[in-house]
Amino acid sequence: MATQTIPRWVLIVNKFNVLFSQDLLGGKKFIKLAWSINSHKVLTAFVVFALMLFYDNFSTAAFVYLALHGSYGLCWLFKHFTFPDFKWETKVTLGGAIFTFILLATYWIAPFLLISRPEASVVPDWFLAFCIALHTLGVVIMLSADCQKHFSLKYHKALITEGVFRYSRHPNYLGEMMIYSSYALLAQHWLPWIVLAYWWLSVFLVNMLMAESSLSRYPEWISYKKKISFLIPGII
Repeated sequence: MATQTIPRWVLIVNKFNVLFSQDLLGGKKFIKLAWSINSHKVLTAFVVFALMLFYDNFSTAAFVYLALHGSYGLCWLFKHFTFPDFKWETKVTLGGAIFTFILLATYWIAPFLLISRPEASVVPDWFLAFCIALHTLGVVIMLSADCQKHFSLKYHKALITEGVFRYSRHPNYLGEMMIYSSYALLAQHWLPWIVLAYWWLSVFLVNMLMAESSLSRYPEWISYKKKISFLIPGII
C-alpha cells in the first residue's frame, strides 16, 4: 500500500538531524543516545539549584521552577526504565552525543533568565498556579501516551487509535510541548520561545511527519487521519 509522501524539506531537515546527533565527526558508534538525554535530565535540578545559589535567588518562582523542571527529569527517568522508547537506544558517535547534550542544554536558558533577573521572580500567584497546572497536565498526557504506545506495540504491531490517541495523533509531543511551555512562561522572556520554536519545528514536527508517513501503511490510516486532530484535540 502506498505511504504518505514526506515533504522534501522534512527529509532534508531529518537528514541534518541524524548527521549532527548520530554521526557527527565520524568514528565508532558506541554511545547510546539515551545517555546524553538522561544525563541532561538528571543534571537539570542541580543546574537550576546552582543558579539559585549563584544569584542568591530563593524566591517562590525559582523554587516552583526547580520543582517542575527537576521533577520532570525524574519522571523522564522513570519512563525510561519502565517503558523506554527504543529509538533512544540508537548508538551514536562521541561527537553526536556531545552535540545532542549541548543542544539539550539550550533548555536551561529559561531557568537562567528567570533566576538571574530579580524582576522575573515577582509573579502573581494565579500565574504560578497556571504554570503548575499546565505542566502537570502535560506530564500526564506525555506519560500516558508513551506508556500506551510502548505496551500496545509490544504485544500487537498495529495503528493505535484508542486511549489518548483518540483525541490527538501525537499526544506525546503535545504533552511535551505543554511541559516546556510552562518553563518558558515562568521565564517571562522571549528567548525561551525561540528555543522552543527551533525544537518544535526542526525536531518535533519533523519527527511527527516522518512517523505519519510510516503509519500511513496501515489501511485504516486514512479514516483515522480524517477523524483525529494532528496535535491539539478538536483542531485539525
